[in-house]
Amino acid sequence: MSVVLFILNDALYGNERAYNGLRLAGALTAKAGVQVRVFLMADAVGCAKAGQKVPEGYYNVQLMLGKVLRKGEVALCGTCMDARGLSEADMVEGAQRSTLGQLADWTAEADQVLVF
Repeated sequence: MSVVLFILNDALYGNERAYNGLRLAGALTAKAGVQVRVFLMADAVGCAKAGQKVPEGYYNVQLMLGKVLRKGEVALCGTCMDARGLSEADMVEGAQRSTLGQLADWTAEADQVLVF
């Protein structure tokens, strides 16, 4: 099994880096033999905030992250969450508060690391 790690740093809206990273991560979850992991840090921790409401016709990062969560793993930098006033109760189900140590482990275990 191939392990692909996505590290997202940018805010969920305002540019399309998080959007494009999650699009690719979601597409890879459909591939046999691929394990997808997403680590959200800096402003990207907002991608996992529950209850996002966006204008009609606009992409919803929360829904995109849900697609990844069905078959993959999602972790959030706890320090980044704290800096933005986000708690685990604010996050979508399945997204886990994590640490830089976990990111280091995931990076060492990954066959590919993609940074957005």
